[in-house]
Amino acid sequence: MRALIPLIIFLGMAALLFYGLQLDPRKVPSPLIGKPAPMFELESLEEPGRLVSSDMLFGRVSLVNIWASWCPSCRQEHGELMVIARDHPDLQVIGFNWKDTRPEALRMLRQYGNPYVVSAYDPDNRYGLHWGVYGAPETFIVDGEGIIRYKHIGPVDQTVWETKIRPIVEKYTPKAS
Repeated sequence: MRALIPLIIFLGMAALLFYGLQLDPRKVPSPLIGKPAPMFELESLEEPGRLVSSDMLFGRVSLVNIWASWCPSCRQEHGELMVIARDHPDLQVIGFNWKDTRPEALRMLRQYGNPYVVSAYDPDNRYGLHWGVYGAPETFIVDGEGIIRYKHIGPVDQTVWETKIRPIVEKYTPKAS
């Protein structure tokens, strides 16, 4: 019987590993959905010394995009963010530049365009942890009351925008009378 204990432990571990391999890493549930967005106060990427805070998340729906210049997937989604910002002026697109250097981040925005109303600069992950950021890119939809309504892990492309993000944005955007 004692000889079976290591075999039982091994089989249990193998079953857990097999189960884990079947999971989609983009479907990490966020405990922040339905809760107020974490408070932050960071320097603006574009204007050092100017503070960007969570206060700007009140009053209109915001798409908060975690990005970095070193992130290939961030570059991949950048064009779609430019289209979203251009075609949806009622949506506030806010950048959260994460674990990056200011010169490289600014170079990327100059090269590819800037879809963000503003980018908060979080080079040392002071506030990314509060948002539960695992990596870049990640995108949050925050309603006009400052409540997180959705989190997307990975790049935003046209399909993700049309099937997942846009319906949530429209649900929480006040209708014009």
